Amino acid sequence: MRVGADDEQPALGEEPSADGCDQGLEFPLSASIDGEIPMGSERMEMRKRQMSVQQDTPSSVQAPQATSNRASNACCFCWCCCCSCSCPSATLEDVVSWGQSFDKLMSTPAGRNAFREFLRTEFSEENMLFWLACEEFKKEVNKNAIKEKARLIYEDYISILSPKEVSLDSRVREVVNRNMVEPNEHSFDEAQLQIYTLMHRDSYQRFMNSSNYKDLLQSFSESTPES
Repeated sequence: MRVGADDEQPALGEEPSADGCDQGLEFPLSASIDGEIPMGSERMEMRKRQMSVQQDTPSSVQAPQATSNRASNACCFCWCCCCSCSCPSATLEDVVSWGQSFDKLMSTPAGRNAFREFLRTEFSEENMLFWLACEEFKKEVNKNAIKEKARLIYEDYISILSPKEVSLDSRVREVVNRNMVEPNEHSFDEAQLQIYTLMHRDSYQRFMNSSNYKDLLQSFSESTPES
């Protein structure tokens, strides 16, 4: 028997049940006011679980949409050109110049990002990552930091145990190994040059003939107003 349950007035629009046991079914929060679990607790708990699932579902559905929106609207160089943002200062003239010179492609962040996306499709993104890591490494002036960064670059891109190992010939690899005895900001210069040359002679030619570059060039051409 529920003490005082018969004395309570039903809420506006609420139909009192015949035995009073289902009164809290449509309003599960009322049962938590005094901390008591009324009769028919199994039905109430089932109702709570259903409402909890209904409340959690929208957030789980909306999360991927929010992620998608951030990806499409992010202010970075959009390889797919699916947004209207002017990503790092890339123009039609820039994209055209990328097709004329590998040096121009590699000299701009937008060009490097576009080329890097292509390398990813060929499973050779590590070449660009190694080149970028070397560029940053050469700016370091602290001797202790140079040693630590040299070790990380070696482990990530030179070591034969690394899944991101770049392709170096035996002569250059031997040079790198000698330089690691007392690393400095130029320890990877020869290795970086060899990977730069490899990307230029190999991957760059395929990039120019790929749908990636052609679609990119077309999208910039269509978005540029005619004079």
